[in-house]
Amino acid sequence: MSFPCIQAGRGFRPARHLPFLIGQQRYGWIRAEDAGVLARWPDVFELTGAAVGLAPALDTLERRSAALDPVCRSLAESGHIRGWRDERYTIRNSFTEPPQALIERAAARFFGSLTFGVHANGIVSGADGLPRLWIARRSLSKAIDPGLFDNVVGGGIGWGYGIGETLVKECWEESGISATLAAAAMPGRTIHLLAEIPEGVQCEQIFVHDLPLPADFKPAGQDGEVSEHRLVGIAEALELIAAAQMTVDASLVTLDWLLRTGQIDPASPELAGIDALFSSPAV
Repeated sequence: MSFPCIQAGRGFRPARHLPFLIGQQRYGWIRAEDAGVLARWPDVFELTGAAVGLAPALDTLERRSAALDPVCRSLAESGHIRGWRDERYTIRNSFTEPPQALIERAAARFFGSLTFGVHANGIVSGADGLPRLWIARRSLSKAIDPGLFDNVVGGGIGWGYGIGETLVKECWEESGISATLAAAAMPGRTIHLLAEIPEGVQCEQIFVHDLPLPADFKPAGQDGEVSEHRLVGIAEALELIAAAQMTVDASLVTLDWLLRTGQIDPASPELAGIDALFSSPAV
């Protein structure tokens, strides 16, 4: 059994991308073949061949955000950005840093800017003493990873939301988990992804949580983004991960829980490389 999600989580080749700069600081990665389309906006971008930078005149949060908004809309119309969400994400290099700009969520992967998400392993203690996990199948209408299995809770953190606030919101929307039940969630580790994906670059920090759920609880999606929920044992969860029937994000979140709780051996050769995903990528 092998886990392709581990390699996928750091499947990134810097030589195929250009740094996206604000001032002298890198805030993302843009595919080299996509950079040329930005020449249509010489008042917004400076293209040097070695990097893509925002014009120095865009020197405030408001100016950068206002300049990038019509660019993102045009890129969506031309098909360079998929899955428009009408949700604001930040351009920043840490969760505690003030944003440099606000952009449409779907544009973050075009620019390769850092995004943040919160996931929860929904854990049920079986009558046999063995833990099981609630997982969710993503709707076929989802723009990203349609039909794949996900954690019982998983969602992006939009501008203006905190980690705990997002967890409570996503618990209800995706699985009908009340705020009272969500309050029992315990933080795990943070997973750091840097990967080439069809939409561009996924540079993301995922804040992992473990959420114990009552044996008689049945998840129920509230927002149409989940097509079904399934209660699985550890063996079935590992089979889904190995077969890439679970998203990369959810696979790694599940493996993190299994490692932290001693359900799998960290010395197993199929887990080689996973430790690197718990720290920021060195690029």
